[in-house]
Amino acid sequence: MEYSKEFKAALSNFSAVEKDRLIFRLLKKDKLLSKKLYFELIDQETTDDKRNAMEETVQEKVLMACNYIGNQKYFLGIIRKISAEITEHVKITTDKFGDVSLNLLLIDKVLEHSEELSRQRFDNVYKLYLYLINKLFKCLVLAKKLDEDYWMEIDELLESLKKNIFTNHYFEKLCVNNSFDFNWLQCENIPDHLDLVIKEIKSQGFLR
Repeated sequence: MEYSKEFKAALSNFSAVEKDRLIFRLLKKDKLLSKKLYFELIDQETTDDKRNAMEETVQEKVLMACNYIGNQKYFLGIIRKISAEITEHVKITTDKFGDVSLNLLLIDKVLEHSEELSRQRFDNVYKLYLYLINKLFKCLVLAKKLDEDYWMEIDELLESLKKNIFTNHYFEKLCVNNSFDFNWLQCENIPDHLDLVIKEIKSQGFLR
């Protein structure tokens, strides 16, 4: 929504008391904005502190979630909720590095449980695997846009992830079937226009 000059002028004419009331009314309705302002204005924790805390949260919650691998619908629901927590962290802190690193960590920690996952019927884990592959594609697109100073750390995460992918035959096979190139698991090898590559893959009916 665009705001006219007249509307902006009218808001500017509010008294300090009226502006404060308006701000607090808006913040009550937008918890994410409230958390973002708190972080930017008075929070003593840095973005790195928040990211480190999220790393622990991701690892702990995936470990707990894996008790429910046998109930794939419920398990995927938990993984999506963890992903939503990462998204909230990124929106609050504008942590571009964390957007990549935390989501790669999430995928990696899920695939660490390949032994338990392999006991499930492929039909049951298909939605989970496809969800993770789509997330992996997105992470690579974002990783390529990061400053190259971050690539070494991202490559370490990708190396760990690669090992876990290759221990899960069905996940590896589904990656191949959806045109994922394992050479991309190194930042310098990620295509500059991977987003266009993904669009083409989807136009052929994959990643869905």
